[in-house]
Amino acid sequence: MQLNTHAETLLAGPEFDAPRERTLRIVERTVAELGLPEGDVQSRVYAAARAQGLHLCPLITGPWLRLALLDQTGAPDSVLSAGRAPTGAIHIASAPVSDDVEHPKGFYLRVADGVPWLRGYRCDDTYVWPADQRLAFALPDQT
Repeated sequence: MQLNTHAETLLAGPEFDAPRERTLRIVERTVAELGLPEGDVQSRVYAAARAQGLHLCPLITGPWLRLALLDQTGAPDSVLSAGRAPTGAIHIASAPVSDDVEHPKGFYLRVADGVPWLRGYRCDDTYVWPADQRLAFALPDQT
């Protein structure tokens, strides 16, 4: 597994100092499946997911999901950074750890040229997530 510098920055954060043990059920949805066929900004995408009963994942979900999905389908291209959501990526829907636009907001998973990546990403709330963008959310706890 490979990391970019944004992933390394996130992994060095306090969220990873003493994570609490928890079992999560994860579901993947596209932005369009959340009811946003034209895409939308992250805050509205997350609000649409909450309206469907989905939850944001703890930040620590990213590395664990990367390990669980080593057989993820490879991306159709090997472009790793282009100022847009990369093709074939699954973003982990999690609350941003900082309001600073220069600080990474979360993780995404991608396989490029046969190599699984855990990558961090940055965006502000003006960036429109495309309708085909895939995101991983947590399902409500079963009690």
